[in-house]
Amino acid sequence: MKFSGVVLALAMMVGAASAFAPVNNRAMPRTIVQAQGAKQDFLEASPYYDMSEIPINTYKNKSPFVGKITSVKRIVGPEATGETCDIVIEHGGKMPYWEGQSFGVIPPGTNPKNGKPNSVRLYSIASSRYGDDMTGNTATLCVRRATYWCPELGAEDPAKKGVCSNYLCDATPGTECKMTGPSGKVMLMPEDKPETDIIMVATGTGIAPYRSFWKRLFIEETPAGEAYKGLAWLFLGVANSDALLYDDELQGIKEKYPENFRLDYALSREATNKKGGKMYIQDKVEEYSDEIFDRLDKGGHIYFCGLKGMMPGIQDMLAEVCKEKGIDNEEWLKGLKKGGQWHVEVY
Repeated sequence: MKFSGVVLALAMMVGAASAFAPVNNRAMPRTIVQAQGAKQDFLEASPYYDMSEIPINTYKNKSPFVGKITSVKRIVGPEATGETCDIVIEHGGKMPYWEGQSFGVIPPGTNPKNGKPNSVRLYSIASSRYGDDMTGNTATLCVRRATYWCPELGAEDPAKKGVCSNYLCDATPGTECKMTGPSGKVMLMPEDKPETDIIMVATGTGIAPYRSFWKRLFIEETPAGEAYKGLAWLFLGVANSDALLYDDELQGIKEKYPENFRLDYALSREATNKKGGKMYIQDKVEEYSDEIFDRLDKGGHIYFCGLKGMMPGIQDMLAEVCKEKGIDNEEWLKGLKKGGQWHVEVY
């Protein structure tokens, strides 16, 4: 990666950085950005885990912010089931957000059913509050292009394609984008307890909020990352290897932090469960149910994000595990919710 003379000059001004930065008492090779001496702390609360002033609904539907799309990149292989894009939007620092929140996007045009302007669609933010460029001026969305295969036509029906996802995936740099938010508090991390285990369960683009987690905890030099002592454990369910998302980042973290990060994939078209059927996300989680239940009993948090169709299978699996353990499933779940350990955001 090449840097302009301005950036290099800035790096000299702020001082040369050492090759390694301690995070949670571990030696972590810094990213190129971090090697310039740019510590990520200018968007932190005081103390960093204080949630009293978390930004909520800074911009609303009637008066949205107009951002600018700076890049659109396909991030799945040719054999993936569908197209998923990494989309970076510039907000100029006027839409600050926290990890686990969502932005709304209002696609241009009108709804043909009622003639009214298109309504807002929510997308989990896939970057930390600093953005992938570390300036605090951008946000990244992970968007799957929504299409509809018509059996009668034997082809995709353009009349039924997802309006907003196609608008975003077809966008070019410079495209204006109406945005609302940020919204949501359900998927926030428990940063006031840095020893907390964080179990993340996702299907497809449901990985988005978790990317903001792992960027903050393991890639960027943040107060939260320096303090974190728990285990972050990601379960991702996709159809095949070509559909994996951000795998390069995840493998890098897994290699550097084997004691603090774990990764398990459920590839439904490439792996089988213990019964010989397709390996879905609930099957992969079930393989580790004893350890997961133990970590939850000790205060761990569990997160679910993705298509709403993922939850029935997961809930049935958890109920069966509870039955095998002689646990009242309803009381167990009620206890997790009461303790703020249960986080669900599905669509």
